Parts: sequence; C-alpha cells; structure tokens
Amino acid sequence: MSDLLERLRGRGWRMTSQRRVVAQVLDGDHVHLTADEVHARAARRLPEISRATVYNTLGELVSLGEVIEVTTDGRAKRYDPNAHHPHQHLVCSGCGTVRDVHPSHSPLADLPAEERFGFTVSEAVVTYRGLCPSCV
Repeated sequence: MSDLLERLRGRGWRMTSQRRVVAQVLDGDHVHLTADEVHARAARRLPEISRATVYNTLGELVSLGEVIEVTTDGRAKRYDPNAHHPHQHLVCSGCGTVRDVHPSHSPLADLPAEERFGFTVSEAVVTYRGLCPSCV
C-alpha cells in the first residue's frame, strides 16, 4: 500500500476534509485513477466535493512530488500515489488497466554507453504493454 496519507501528514500538509478524501481515494497499491475516477470515488464519500477541488488537489499533489502523473497511451492522465517507490508500468493495450511492476534490473543498465551520446542519464521511464487476462 502506498503511504500517501502518512507522507502528507509528515509534510504538515493542511488536511481539509476534501484533501483527505482525495488522498484516501488515491492511497493503495496499483492505483492509477483518472481525475474523473478520483472525483466519482471521492463524491461517494463526500458528496459536496467539486470536480474543481479534485483537479486542484491532484495538481497540488503532483507539484509536491507526492503523486505521479502518468500518461500511458494518449488517454486521460492517471494519478499514481507510489511516487517514492521506484517502479515501471504494465499497461493493457485492450482495456487500459495499469499495474505497477518492479523489474529486477535497472532500465538504465540496458542503454549501452555508445547509445548515451555523452549524456549523463539519470532516469529511464519504461512502459510494458500487452493484454491482461481479461482481454486475451
């Protein structure tokens, strides 16, 4: 489970009821919700929460580095609370399901020195694609 709520409390982030419900909706493993999905789930817990509040809160969480904005295939942006746990993503080409994966090797190691063109590479973003069991 992500430790989003704990991290936000540790930062002294002002925890309004709206912010709390957005963080609660995002907290967990393999969470990659769109802003609309976050709003729908948050509204079940706090019916008066507005779409604008959800979007503003998501933007703030991304700015703080506590949530990662993930764009996998031109579809809506998704929000990943596992910002402090290095991982890659596995995306279903059929239904769009996104799962966190933790390969045993570093993708940086896969780039040979002659292909770095003198760059000091600090990050590699890898997205694995395929069909999930439901779409096969």
